[in-house]
Amino acid sequence: MKFIILPFIFIALLITLASINETQFNHLSNFRKCTTSSSSSNNSISILPIKSPENDIRILLGIPTLPDHYDRRHFLRLIYGTQSVSGAKIDVKFVFCNLTKEDQKVLIALEIIQYNDIIILNCKENMDKGKTYTYFSSLPDMFKSDSDSDSGASNSDSGTYPPYHYVIKGDDDTYFRLQKLVETLIPLPREDLYYGYVVPCPSMDPFVNYMSGMGYLVSWDIVEWIKESEIPKGHLVGPEDKIFGEWLKEGRRGKNRFNAKWHMYNYPEPPTRCTHELWPDTVAVHLLKTQEKWIQTLKYFNVTQNLKPSKLYHIP
Repeated sequence: MKFIILPFIFIALLITLASINETQFNHLSNFRKCTTSSSSSNNSISILPIKSPENDIRILLGIPTLPDHYDRRHFLRLIYGTQSVSGAKIDVKFVFCNLTKEDQKVLIALEIIQYNDIIILNCKENMDKGKTYTYFSSLPDMFKSDSDSDSGASNSDSGTYPPYHYVIKGDDDTYFRLQKLVETLIPLPREDLYYGYVVPCPSMDPFVNYMSGMGYLVSWDIVEWIKESEIPKGHLVGPEDKIFGEWLKEGRRGKNRFNAKWHMYNYPEPPTRCTHELWPDTVAVHLLKTQEKWIQTLKYFNVTQNLKPSKLYHIP
């Protein structure tokens, strides 16, 4: 009798176990569905607005220099190439006039192939005799959207207008902290904007004089105006930052002005009315004329903090 009952008990146990496993599998499947649904829902909700690349600020930082200043360009590529920026797309370009020597034609061509960060203007090299005008007035044609051309001059998306919201002319002895720059620009207008360090040094009113040549920024509509207006064409010779301010004053441009003092300033030493101590909210430090001043500035802002440990090197 026992031998007859045992198989039935065994079969009943198997049926029970199968039922339990099916129930567990269904619960697990439902859990996975809920998890997937919840995860998908969370991905579509953002507490803070996230800017898409299409809405990022586009900035061109043009740095006038001389063709033979190879070492300075390579140094500045380190300075700007190791900065990370969110909320903006920034192109750094080195700007100079026509090449005049055979070695320049070879070496600078190699730079362009490697880095694509050079603008060569159609002018004779100068400081205060029209180079600034040539720089700004040449940009609209250089970055004009044209599906039939491929100049390689810009990394901007094809067909995007304006190609840049803002254009900067910055000295090669000025250190721009790009993320801080972007943070100051986010709340500002993207049209008829004139931004920089107003001079003279004690002044805080950007409507009285003009922005220092250490680095000033204008919106793209002003760049286009410089190209089309007769006002700049008739006034080219003289201190370039002062003349630039006079163009805008005579043309009644730059109605939106932002004095970036004391986000921008001259290096603390030697002390003058234009200097300021290094501080965390800095956008730009000017007059870094020596390697020592650059190193002290870079150390203050801890630019090597993202250096990853490795067996390949030891830097105390």
